[in-house]
Amino acid sequence: MIRILIVEDEKPISKLIEMNLAAAGYECECAFTGTEAAVKIEDNQYDLILLDIMLPQIDGYELMEYIRPYGIPTIFITAKSAVADRVKGLRAGAEDYLVKPFEIIELLARVETVLRRFHKEEEQIAIGGLVIDTGSRTVKKDGEEIRLTKKEYELLLLFVRNKNIALFRDNIYERIWEGDYDGNSRTVDLHVQRLRKKVGWEDKLTAVYKIGYRLEVQD
Repeated sequence: MIRILIVEDEKPISKLIEMNLAAAGYECECAFTGTEAAVKIEDNQYDLILLDIMLPQIDGYELMEYIRPYGIPTIFITAKSAVADRVKGLRAGAEDYLVKPFEIIELLARVETVLRRFHKEEEQIAIGGLVIDTGSRTVKKDGEEIRLTKKEYELLLLFVRNKNIALFRDNIYERIWEGDYDGNSRTVDLHVQRLRKKVGWEDKLTAVYKIGYRLEVQD
């Protein structure tokens, strides 16, 4: 399982991030100071670090100097939104820079992107009676392959990686079709309907009134 260290001194934000990453299938640990994070990094192995900049004891920039020799990909998560701060963070060695406040779906997307860049994705995902092989991009049910289009496969992964989270139609459209949502939900709705039928998730992939869709599965 992918292990992520969340270094954030504001406990409500830390717990919110931890809850949503855990729901997406990641194993998480939290550190609330730079010193605590340094100890955890020394004593444990992590696949990714989410790092605030404004931390007690040791700030994020200083901690980044400590992280770099370990080669652990890091995403800065901070309220510092100035371009100079972004540039400083990226030059310090961070793979990405996310400004608070942010949507959870955006955080999950950036986590996926960085993990994929470092080839740290889980290759097989078993969920809701399906086995998804991200390496071969195949989906099987009861040993039989289900043939999905490229968009259907991407839509399936989006729901799987955001399981039990209500996704807005505009976010779904922008993630899968990579364009601005024009308010017409027909494209999203038709693809979701086809995907439901193909994978047999009529009772799992549910509509959320005035929002969009949610994949409801039990861990």
